[in-house]
Amino acid sequence: MSEKKTLQLNLLPLKERMKIPRTQMPELDAEVRSRCFEEVNQGLATTDALTEATRCIACAKPSCVIDCPVGVKIKEVIALIHGGDYLGAAAKIREDNALPAITGRVCPQENQCEGGCVLGKKGAPLAIGNLERFVADFERLSGKLGLPRNASATGKSVAIVGSGPAGLSAAGDLVQKGHRVRVFEALHELGGVLVYGIPEFRLPKSIVKGEVDNLRRMGVEFETNVIVGKSVTIDELMHDEGFAAVFVATGAGLPVFLGVPGEHLNGVYSANEFLTRVNLMRAYQVEEYDEPVYDCRDRNVIVVGGGNTAMDAVRTARRLGARTATLVYRRSEAEMPARLEEVKHARQEGIGFRMLTGPIEMIGDEKGWLTGVRCMRMELGEPDTSGRRSPKEIKGSEFILPANVAIIGVGTTANPLIQASTPDLKTTPRNYILADPATTRTSKRGVFAGGDIVTGGATVILAMGAGRKAAASIHDYLTTGVWEASPPAI
Repeated sequence: MSEKKTLQLNLLPLKERMKIPRTQMPELDAEVRSRCFEEVNQGLATTDALTEATRCIACAKPSCVIDCPVGVKIKEVIALIHGGDYLGAAAKIREDNALPAITGRVCPQENQCEGGCVLGKKGAPLAIGNLERFVADFERLSGKLGLPRNASATGKSVAIVGSGPAGLSAAGDLVQKGHRVRVFEALHELGGVLVYGIPEFRLPKSIVKGEVDNLRRMGVEFETNVIVGKSVTIDELMHDEGFAAVFVATGAGLPVFLGVPGEHLNGVYSANEFLTRVNLMRAYQVEEYDEPVYDCRDRNVIVVGGGNTAMDAVRTARRLGARTATLVYRRSEAEMPARLEEVKHARQEGIGFRMLTGPIEMIGDEKGWLTGVRCMRMELGEPDTSGRRSPKEIKGSEFILPANVAIIGVGTTANPLIQASTPDLKTTPRNYILADPATTRTSKRGVFAGGDIVTGGATVILAMGAGRKAAASIHDYLTTGVWEASPPAI
């Protein structure tokens, strides 16, 4: 962009800046992307990013910062973008957010930072997520990293169990505070749910690898293929390996099924298994790898659920060549927890939607292969504890959806390995780890826990917020030696 154009934008009065329409994210054509795994959102050009940053009115009390779970100094970041200092903006983000290229792609900004933007009261909020992605990508492509400085070494070591968003966020904060940090990952690739649960077209693996490499440059150590609870226990990490504190950030990856007849049939998957096979076993690279899932090509695929995981699964099936790819959800579209952008993209890609539909049985042939799903039509009753209206079956409304593949994406629960191998670690009735929501401290001295293993399934950015909270609490414990006896009841 020319200096003249930059100056013109900088000199715009407030009222004129508020008239600038929100810059739209360029997208790969729906017909093209529905047949490949190339990233859907293509990223903002420099001129567009600067124009979008110009829309910010620099509030005296920026609600966007308050509504960000990791507390990114958004006002300062936007000011740096507005001034053309994109590397400075990237460094400023990294003070609070270890994974900006990731959160810029998958964070539900519309419910958080952008939800608090005052521009949204009369029009479209500032595209904070798109600008975050822009500066992170600018940094990556420039080869000049804006990494924050680490404090002097403390001589204390922290073990982090799990390399998902909570673990990586905690690692980034703790290494900046001068602690030695080692992250243990059960799988062969780092990133946790970021690599096994989110498809390539939403979050390329190269982006996750780049952010992990940046943490390595900051001094974080990583070890893969270590199943804490099997390969090594929490007690062994603390007593034999010499870690002064442990942060458990294993997520909640145990799949939940519907409990209907026929779920044992061939062709029925949990969304976790399906996406893990596609993402980590490279089913999306069909010309280079043997497809490690039952072939979706020219078959009818249904996905049960209404969240982002279900949406990822049905859009993945479409890209694997499904004849029909249909989302089945027992409530109406208004109650779907999936991001609006993902719903829009799915419709553009030819995904079918069967709302107010509840599966009651999987039907198979004599060889044990799925042929269809028996469903009932639903109607909405009174709101439940989540605030969404409860679905009720309509008697006599049964029908069969033809299906060769059914993918169940209705949620997950806690994997019990850590809890089973650490008897003095208290858990909830649903086997999640019991931790103080303010400090992430558990019932076991020196052990902290946060993210989905404590709260149940949530978003990437909320898990990162838990990681930051844990890092602050761990640092306080390591520097003071003070430990509260137990977390409060939850």
